[in-house]
Amino acid sequence: MKKVTVVIPNYNGIKFIEECLKALENQDMEAEEYDIIVVDNGSEDGSCQLVEELFPGIRVIPLKTNTGFCHAVNVGIQATETPYVILLNNDTKVSPGFVRVLCQGIEARPAAFGISASMRMWDQPDLIDDAGDRYCVLGWAYARGKGQPATKYDKRVEIFSACGGASIYRKSVFDEIGLFDESHFAYLEDLDIGYRARIHGYRSFYEPGAEVVHYGSASSGSRYNPWKTKLAAANSIYVIAKNMPLFQRIWNLPFFLVGFLVKFLFFCKKRMGILYAKGLWEGWTR
Repeated sequence: MKKVTVVIPNYNGIKFIEECLKALENQDMEAEEYDIIVVDNGSEDGSCQLVEELFPGIRVIPLKTNTGFCHAVNVGIQATETPYVILLNNDTKVSPGFVRVLCQGIEARPAAFGISASMRMWDQPDLIDDAGDRYCVLGWAYARGKGQPATKYDKRVEIFSACGGASIYRKSVFDEIGLFDESHFAYLEDLDIGYRARIHGYRSFYEPGAEVVHYGSASSGSRYNPWKTKLAAANSIYVIAKNMPLFQRIWNLPFFLVGFLVKFLFFCKKRMGILYAKGLWEGWTR
C-alpha cells in the first residue's frame, strides 16, 4: 500500500524539473510505496510537455493559467489517496533517502502535522537554506539557519511551521483544518497553515536526515523583487489578522510597529519601500 504522495507545483520550471524528478525516482524505497504528482501552473516553457514525455509514469495535472502556489498544491493534495503528502518545489534535488526519512519521521510523531526537510543551498550544499520556519514577536517569519553551516542544524527539533518547499504533511489534518489559504497566492502560506495546525493542537518538526538542495526563487526570479516584496508584506499582515487573538495582537502591537518599520527601511534601501508599504496596506484591507 502506498503511504505518501509527492506533490510538485511547476511553473516554467524547465531548467530544474527533469533533475528534480530523476532524483525522486531514485529513492531508496520501492516505487510501489510512493506516488508523484506534478501540478503544472500553466507553464509556457515546455516543462509540462517535458514531464509527460520523459516521465510517463508520473501523473501530471495541467492547469490552464498560473493560479499560484496555494491553489496548485491544493489541487495536488485533493488528488492524493495516501495518508501523507510531501510538498516539494520544482527547483530542488533530493537525497536518496529523502522520502523514506520524512515518512519515518512523521510516523514516529502522532501529534505532528508537518515535518520540514533540511534544505541546502544549491551552490553551497554545506550551508542551510531552510531548517524549518520560525516566527518572532516582531511579526517576522524567517528561515531557520539561513546561510549557516548544516553541521549546526543536525538535531531533530520542534519548529513553528514546516517550509512548504520540502516538507511532509499528515493529510488527515488538512481534512480538519482546511487546505492552504489561496488568498495568499504564494509566500507565508506555510506559516499560515502551520499556525492553524498549532491552534488545533498539532506541531511541526525539523528532520535533518531528509536532505534536499534548493536553487531558490526559481519562479519569482530573485530573492528580492517587487512582486514578491509586495505579496509577502501583504501576507505578513494577513497571517496576524487571521490567526492571532485580539488580546495578543494588542499586546504585541509595539513590537509589530518596530518590526515593520525596520523592514520598511530595509526595503527603502533596495528602492522598494513604497511597494512594501502598499503590501502592508493590502494585507490590512484584505
